[in-house]
Amino acid sequence: MSDSRAGSWSGLTLDPVTFEVLKNSFITIVDQMAEQVLRTCYSFVIYNRDFSSALNDANGDSIAQGNQDIAVHVGTLHYTCKDVIRAFKGDTKPGDVFMINDPYAGGTHFNDVRLIRPIFVGDEIIAYSQSNGHWSDVGGSVPGSFDVNAKEMFREGIRITPIRIIDQGVLREDVANMIAANTRDPKSVIGDMRAQTEATRVAEREILRLVDKYGKDTVVTGFKEVQDYVEQATRQRIAELPDGSWETVDYIDRDPAAGEGLIPIRVKLTIKGDKVIYDFTGSHGCIGTLYNSAFGSTFSGVVAGMKTYFPDLPLNSGFYRPIEVIAPKNSIVDAPWPVAVTGFLMPFEKIMNSIYEIWSDIMPERAIACAFNLEYLLTGGRDMRHEDKPMFMFYDWLPGGWGGRSTKDGCNVTTACFGTGLQTQPIEGQERLSPILANEFEILRDSAGPGKFRGGAGVVKTSTLREAEDTVLSYICDRERAIVWGIKGGLPSLPHGLWVKRAKTGEKEWLGTIFSDVEIESGDMFSRPTGGGGGLGDPLERDPAAVMLDVEDDYVSIERAKIDYGVVLKVIDIDLAQYEVDADATKAARCDIAKTRRGWLTEDPADVAARYRKGEINNMDMVRRYAVIVDWGTGELMPKSTEQFRESFRLRSADNWNDNIAELGEAAE
Repeated sequence: MSDSRAGSWSGLTLDPVTFEVLKNSFITIVDQMAEQVLRTCYSFVIYNRDFSSALNDANGDSIAQGNQDIAVHVGTLHYTCKDVIRAFKGDTKPGDVFMINDPYAGGTHFNDVRLIRPIFVGDEIIAYSQSNGHWSDVGGSVPGSFDVNAKEMFREGIRITPIRIIDQGVLREDVANMIAANTRDPKSVIGDMRAQTEATRVAEREILRLVDKYGKDTVVTGFKEVQDYVEQATRQRIAELPDGSWETVDYIDRDPAAGEGLIPIRVKLTIKGDKVIYDFTGSHGCIGTLYNSAFGSTFSGVVAGMKTYFPDLPLNSGFYRPIEVIAPKNSIVDAPWPVAVTGFLMPFEKIMNSIYEIWSDIMPERAIACAFNLEYLLTGGRDMRHEDKPMFMFYDWLPGGWGGRSTKDGCNVTTACFGTGLQTQPIEGQERLSPILANEFEILRDSAGPGKFRGGAGVVKTSTLREAEDTVLSYICDRERAIVWGIKGGLPSLPHGLWVKRAKTGEKEWLGTIFSDVEIESGDMFSRPTGGGGGLGDPLERDPAAVMLDVEDDYVSIERAKIDYGVVLKVIDIDLAQYEVDADATKAARCDIAKTRRGWLTEDPADVAARYRKGEINNMDMVRRYAVIVDWGTGELMPKSTEQFRESFRLRSADNWNDNIAELGEAAE
């Protein structure tokens, strides 16, 4: 925010210059905490920025987040701080540090472990510093602690309710060792624990420096006023928008404990004056796997999604105050103990994308289609490259495409909306730490959802297990059936999912997006794509020159340029990637698609599935033309999922197509 806006706030008691200095100092302190973690952490996961930090006031409310903190964490850190305050009220001393990872107390999942330090001035607590890091393993039934067969938390790892891990500056080694001993990588756990602890000390040091310079009362007043300032600015922005209600629905692929069929998450947004209400009434109940979200994660999804449309506002508890979240109890968006919640990020990303869609109607100038879905691949076993055969953990995630935007294409090969501060892990580091070789890692042609403004491109990564024993794969992802969708006429991306090619038989096996503890052997190869973003706007309205440029850049194939965009290209020099738009053929192709595409959506899904099994059409044809969902390995029709996906496709895509053939012909010229 600019100084002028800060100075114009009538509630400011600090002078504008001191206010701005303190406001930015608080954010910088959190960024300094991040630097401490990066320079001293042990695990490769945390080194690649799966962590966040915060400053909280004496009540536990958030004062500041860092500039690269993970979106999923930001709306939960105040909840866990408040739970620590509750648990140790009247029993907190200088030098204490507390630990918590409890999702049922407002956290995310058990892997996200928070270290919280009270900051004293004399005998008074004026603030708390908090460091949250994703530990790559916290025990449980499978390496990485993501067991898709878990219906309750007891298979997901150790639950840490608030404990005192450092007592007046002295590490409670018995407690720390007990926690580490319940994981598959105790050395990294102890190292990351110390790194996070030191990060909280950095914040304490810097806050006390501000106190020495400005005085305690001024700093504490700054804590309050940065929150009040953000609250007033947020309410003012909301009040400038029209009152009304908007609603949408997105889906989880399935409940593995039930029959096939997409699992709905319904969101209704209501603006009343300077307040926003998010109502999840009608969302599905808890499901029989780890893809449930406790309330804290749901609230964080709301905050992260809405914050995207107010990018210039600082983020603290002031931003939360105009927001009300209504989440039905015992539902997929408010799962109680002991329901499994480690895979909360799947409903989290559906919440974020639903909120993107709604705000795209409220603020069409900032419209954005659906982004690809975050995925976690967890491989664990014994590393035979070393004489002592140590246990290894390969914990991988991939970038993908974001949705097309109101005036431009989506971002290519970008970290998931789950947390854009997350980094893609360097292959060289992975291969050094684990007996897994990367065969390919490249942008996936045709992965971007077609549209007037296409989605960003996804990637494909293929790896081979090398010298290893007792190795298992687990994978958590989604959008295998509830495919990444376009809006305002744009088309979907492509299905997520993982293939394994067995070294002994040479056979390929489709494992999909949700499985745990699948055994693999040395020489086995596994490959998975990430989807591109959904398209925005009718793809037949895309400038043919832009389609040609995408072909030149290898984002789109010549074949799908015609199939998805109705753009026909002449090859001038394939080696130099030189093409020319055939204007007459393009006009004819677009007119033909416009005349026939609505009919594709009425074709018998069983007949379409049969054509897929025969190899006559591929998975992109299935989802972009016919809106039919099958088991992508066997080709078996998923009738309920198809019905739900077709309805979503109709509302987001077909209902917004331009059927004016004359206009489409002009666009091709």
